Amino acid sequence: MKQILAKNNDVEEIEMRQVYAQTLKQLFETNEKVIALDADLLFASGMRKNWALYPDRVIECGIAEANMFGVAAGLSKEGMIPFVHTFSSFASRRALDQLYMSCAYSQLNVKVLGSDPGISSALNGGTHAGNEDIGFLRPIPGITIVEPTDSTMFQWVLNEVVDKYGIFYIRMFRMKAVKIYEEGSSFELGKAVKLREGKDLTIITSGLQVAESLKAADSLAEEGISARVLDMFTIKPIDEDSIVQAAEETGAIVTAENHNIIGGLGSAVAEVLGEKCPTPLERIGINELFGEVGPVDYLRSRFELTQKDIVNKAKAVLARK
Repeated sequence: MKQILAKNNDVEEIEMRQVYAQTLKQLFETNEKVIALDADLLFASGMRKNWALYPDRVIECGIAEANMFGVAAGLSKEGMIPFVHTFSSFASRRALDQLYMSCAYSQLNVKVLGSDPGISSALNGGTHAGNEDIGFLRPIPGITIVEPTDSTMFQWVLNEVVDKYGIFYIRMFRMKAVKIYEEGSSFELGKAVKLREGKDLTIITSGLQVAESLKAADSLAEEGISARVLDMFTIKPIDEDSIVQAAEETGAIVTAENHNIIGGLGSAVAEVLGEKCPTPLERIGINELFGEVGPVDYLRSRFELTQKDIVNKAKAVLARK
């Protein structure tokens, strides 16, 4: 495991869906068992060119997500390695029973890409906002839930999971992410990445909120507050050791996630703290609200997921130490 942190956290030039398409193309060429399924979203997932190049390796299942998971289960049963994509809202809410029963309960090998989670659904609006996908899927026995932070991590995750048997849910931001890691970085599933050292409190974050948390840590530093930042990119199994260590060494925790405040990263961290190291905790997340239509920046402000909101929660938790 070797992380090379980017010197400047700028917006990347490549879209995450381009990384998905390019990596799947490489996997098609090196592994004859890899196959991709999509639910009328080949353009959205970046897979349209692959569909033309590999018509026998990319299956367009149409707007029939539940059936798509049944197809994936059958392909897995025959020894194939299906990568299944649809919007996170449909991968979780709409097709939950088929993912649960046909794939997970049957102990099959399916990699699920749930795109546009949380506020990244943007102009697609509330019907497409996967604000609760982690909460729906986290109780499934044996599932691994990963939220790649940028293109470097996303490419690593795709190459890592192809050879690991089981049900994987990858929370996929489709557009351009903020660059956190340089090329050549490697990671370990189930292990958090310490992005910044700190002694006063720890911000545990994932996905879109990683860059926002780093900005919050910078703001706190200007006020003399030292904030550790952990990229908890594996939501399940969660890195309990890093959480407990952070609690013992900094004495206060803030979680920041692009997800409903119930059932996701904050809930997972709270479970660990409650059982192993009770510690003051404040959570940043979407709080008792449905998704809305709007640009990401507007939605970030609307749902109180901004740098300023993280700073305020940090000060609140420090007051409780």
